[in-house]
Amino acid sequence: MIKKLLLLLALIIFVTEGSAIAATSTIVLDGSTTVGPLAKSFAAYFTKKYGVPVTVSESGSGNGAKSLINGSCSIAAMSRPMKAEEIAAAKQKGINPVAHIIALDGLSMVVHPGNPVSSLSKAQISSIYRGAITNWKEVGGSNARIVVIQRESNSGTQESFKELVSGKGVQITGNAETQSSNGAVKSRVSTTISAIGFLGLGFVDRSVKVIAVNGILPNLTTVKNGTYKVTRPLYFYTNGQPSGSIKHFIDIPQTADGKRMITELGFINR
Repeated sequence: MIKKLLLLLALIIFVTEGSAIAATSTIVLDGSTTVGPLAKSFAAYFTKKYGVPVTVSESGSGNGAKSLINGSCSIAAMSRPMKAEEIAAAKQKGINPVAHIIALDGLSMVVHPGNPVSSLSKAQISSIYRGAITNWKEVGGSNARIVVIQRESNSGTQESFKELVSGKGVQITGNAETQSSNGAVKSRVSTTISAIGFLGLGFVDRSVKVIAVNGILPNLTTVKNGTYKVTRPLYFYTNGQPSGSIKHFIDIPQTADGKRMITELGFINR
């Protein structure tokens, strides 16, 4: 009898919780194009399971932070931590940004598959992006001008690259081409034999070649154990500690289904 009562109570709690989530209005995410595939995968899963609409926009980490500050999104998806000035702006508007790490990413340096260079040091990459090294022959490659590809200034991936590789505060060469997304960088590099760019690990495929940084390639092992030094967390930011449907959404990466989605998309579970 006691077992039956406990089972009935558990069923009531489950049904009540599910109904409360289903009754919640749309969850809105905005931010990073790197986090975008994860956000969209989680959104489809969440809507199917709970019937709650989830919209995902990919306007860049900086715009995700602005959307959370302005109250126009429920969750900011970011491929970098919020800056001190963003947190200050949020607090001025009564917003309390709380970070939730959802996965790890190996920021991958990529070149055209036909490029013979397979490894560069962080110092060499920094020199390329500063414009101090301009020809592949200077780093063991062919005699060809290096086409430098970067992301737009609002990109969290750009910020992470500058923090982890080129050096914080270092001015990237004015000859660098700017692309608006991971996909655009990949497309440009895959069709330009002398190009170099950087992508989130989940965007890497056979159309580009990943090169080692300081002799280490990004993969599940090297990202998780920290031997690949160009590693970063990926974030969801909420206004305060989440509750209700937003908490259930934020918790997806901790579930078996969430971990499976992270792995399938090429990112790394914490």
